[in-house]
Amino acid sequence: MTRALAVTRPEVPTGVIAVPVRTRLVNRGDDLVALVADAVRGIARAGDVLAVSETAVAIAQGEFVPAEYVRPSRLAYALSRRAGALATINQPESLQLVIDQVGQWKVLYAAIMHVLGRLRGKRGVFYEVMGEAITAIDGYTGTMPPYERAIVFAPREPDAFCEAVRERIGIDCTVVDANDLEKAKVLGASRAVDRASIERALLDNPHGNSDEQTPIVVLKWRGDGPNPLLGDGA
Repeated sequence: MTRALAVTRPEVPTGVIAVPVRTRLVNRGDDLVALVADAVRGIARAGDVLAVSETAVAIAQGEFVPAEYVRPSRLAYALSRRAGALATINQPESLQLVIDQVGQWKVLYAAIMHVLGRLRGKRGVFYEVMGEAITAIDGYTGTMPPYERAIVFAPREPDAFCEAVRERIGIDCTVVDANDLEKAKVLGASRAVDRASIERALLDNPHGNSDEQTPIVVLKWRGDGPNPLLGDGA
């Protein structure tokens, strides 16, 4: 049964409604545009915005690798043991993929700068130094079976995917990275979408972060005035 949730955060205008949509399990090679179109039929309409999980898009594109295929180095093991419990880099396999991408010297530099930052009371320096190299990898914690040991990469061409969805069903679309830590980032969107408004609306992560199997959230505007979800005020 589809359940509508009012978004009640102070930074979001009153009238934004989130509707998580359950789908079958997404697999490598799926036509995700068709899957999204089928899933939201009768639920979404023009003026709504679809928020599709980046993990679902990446898995359909085959952008993941089983952790068992990665052989972590001593450096990956050493640094991962010192990472926070909820950090992607507390998994040596995920951290090894970052090392393979940027080289061990940059990772060591980021780790040193992180320690110096902590001494000054600043957090998150490792992520600042690594930038896209670290944010493009989603560790395997929390991904549902059979992908619970899959390291998922960033999806390819998320803007193009969103435009394909809009062309197919006439509803605007975004690809989002949201979690239960009150963080949300739009990785791709069709042209009319107000990305900042979508990020604020998804801070409570209505997708869920476990086995909800709701990789699509339909965002609806039921308030007064122009639609804040769309940049043109439609």
